Amino acid sequence: ASEPTTASEASEPTPAPTATPTPPERPTIDELLARGEPLNIAHAGGDQDAPHSTLFAFGEAVRAGADMLEIDVQLTGDGVLVVQHDDTVDKTTEATGRVDALTYDELFALDNAYWFSPECWPCQDRPVEEYVHRGIRTGDVPPPEGYTADDFAVPRFRDLVERFPDMAIDIEIKGNHPDALPVAETLAAEIDELGLTEHVVVVSFDDALLAAFEALAPEVETSPGVGEMSSWILAGVPLEGHRIVQVPPAFDGVEVLTPTFWDLATEAGVTVWVWPDDPATQENAGFYGQLIADGAAGVIAGRPAAMTEASS
Repeated sequence: ASEPTTASEASEPTPAPTATPTPPERPTIDELLARGEPLNIAHAGGDQDAPHSTLFAFGEAVRAGADMLEIDVQLTGDGVLVVQHDDTVDKTTEATGRVDALTYDELFALDNAYWFSPECWPCQDRPVEEYVHRGIRTGDVPPPEGYTADDFAVPRFRDLVERFPDMAIDIEIKGNHPDALPVAETLAAEIDELGLTEHVVVVSFDDALLAAFEALAPEVETSPGVGEMSSWILAGVPLEGHRIVQVPPAFDGVEVLTPTFWDLATEAGVTVWVWPDDPATQENAGFYGQLIADGAAGVIAGRPAAMTEASS
């Protein structure tokens, strides 16, 4: 015979099933365009507020309310796709030299926050105490809570994608055709491998390089290069296959965001994202707010927190 159930056993609650956390979802470009609200697109992670193109900067941008991350990509000497703006490491690290002359391991070892000063970016003549994140990468200074020394290195593209599974990405391919064709090829392959086709926008200044990427990844959203944009704005040549244009307030000394431009954008039915071209003096909530009032549907902001303030 079975043993009788005691009162204490009968009163014990049945354990609730453990809920499986719902993984974050990366928004599609279609979903972002349908929001109807100005997008806060963190330029290199918000390079006026944190070290350019570091996982720390991107993390802080997300905390500040960024809707999307803007990055630049190129290849190391051993063919690794990294998040890096300049073709040399001189501007952000303690070293000098071309990115494509370094292996990924050599690049990753560098302090990518070495020259960041919140008072003057990218100045390299400030008092040493202004370089507030210098030494975290090398272990000489403890990292901020929630971060590691590796978050102050040059990251791989896939590292950024995996770290932020709920963020869409605006990607600029650095370089020109044909030299940078391997960058476009590697990017197209990794976008496909990582399931990012509907979640990224790709742009290049170079029209031929962008065309090569579009042939490799025809389903990926792109923004036009300088030649196509100039033909559209100056000569009225229709844009083909682009829903988003990315422009500065001025380019090579010529004002871009004129009333004529905004009329042209409205007539073409394109979404305008603005990247400020004088960030050291212009990037604040008031400036972002004026861009939004003028018609910008997104701002590629060096100060994501200020953009959050402007769009609230």
